[in-house]
Formats: sequence, C-alpha cells, structure tokens
Amino acid sequence: MKTHSKTPLLQRALLPVMLASALFGATPMLAVAQTAPAQAAPSSASQVVLVNSSRIISNLEKRRTEFKGNPSVLRQYVASEFNNLFDRDYAARLVLGVHGRGAADADVKAFADALSDSLMTRYGSALLDFNTQLKVRVKSESALPGGRGVKVASEMQRPDGEPIPVDYLLRQVGGQWKVFDVMVEGVSFVQTFKTQFDAPLRQKSISQVAADLRAGRTQTNASGK
Repeated sequence: MKTHSKTPLLQRALLPVMLASALFGATPMLAVAQTAPAQAAPSSASQVVLVNSSRIISNLEKRRTEFKGNPSVLRQYVASEFNNLFDRDYAARLVLGVHGRGAADADVKAFADALSDSLMTRYGSALLDFNTQLKVRVKSESALPGGRGVKVASEMQRPDGEPIPVDYLLRQVGGQWKVFDVMVEGVSFVQTFKTQFDAPLRQKSISQVAADLRAGRTQTNASGK
C-alpha cells in the first residue's frame, strides 16, 4: 500500500475524488473512518461523512483488483457515489459565481456534468493508489452563516506525518445531507475551480465552456496550480 507523504499528492487525489466525481475533490471519504453508530440512515451531517466513509472504503478494498482491470467499472462506481453524495448542480452554480447569475438550469447542469466527467477522466485512477491506511476523525459540526448548511471539520490522520485538515460543507436536499464543497488544508474545491474558470467564462458562454471541457480543449486542474 502506498503512503502519500506530500500534501500536493493528497490534494490531487482528494479534490478530484469526492468532488467531482469525485467525486473527485474529496475522497477523504475513502479513508478508514471512525466507527459510526449502526443505523439505517445517517441523521446528521457528521454521520453522513462517517457512515459513507466506511462503506466506500470497504467497497474499494474488495473491488480494487476488479477496478484495476476494468477502468469503466471504476468510473461507473465513482459516478454513482458522487451522484448520491454530492450536490453537483448547486456546487456548479457556486463555481460559476457571477457568470451563473440568471443562467438556465440546463446550462448549469451541462457545466456540472462536464466538470464531473473531466475530473473523473483526469483523476479517476488516483483512487486505485489512495492510501487506505489513512484514518478520518471528525472534530466538530457547526452551522454555516445564513442557514446555508453545516460544516463538518475533520482531519486525515497519517501514520507517518501530521494530520491533514479536511472540511466538508453540506446542506439538506430533499431531506438528505449532501456535500457541496470540500476543503483540504483550507483549499476549497469550489474556490479552486471558480478561479480557474473565471477567465474562460468571461470570454465564452457557460454552454461553450462546458463543450470545451467535454472535448478536452479545457482541462481541470484540481491542484489549483
């Protein structure tokens, strides 16, 4: 099992994995988590983080050989988890910022889908190298200003280094907690891509930028560099 000791490598594996597809932008949920109380459905944002952490990492370990031999199966798995846990359209509107004001839902969805697919294409294989010896410890859960949701502050504990702070922002969607931003060592998924796409969106429409992403003319950079 590989041990990542450099934060940039972790950011490249995390920010694309749970955030967009994953999920990709946040895959601390793929680390071994604290033991959460057994129950049918997580009732708090913290439980959503813990319960899904254990389930996803278990599936990743059991199916690692399968995923390595069939990348399309890994892609389908990540997409499924991302769709269940991540509020893609809301996060996309945050990434679009002022460029998304008054934008049609269809254009926002097209951008969200293109961003997710781009992240998965570039960073999907990072899941197969992810160090599953890392452990997630939830430190606190607090309300966000303006009733926007909650922040679950956690840290990834490494056997060979200092803990890495990872914060999740979640909000209620249809009675379920969903993640809309992840911050690794204070680096926000939403802010990273908001900055990255500001210039293209000043020159082109949302649908054109989405088309560029799909065609590979524009690529995501989860490291923010």
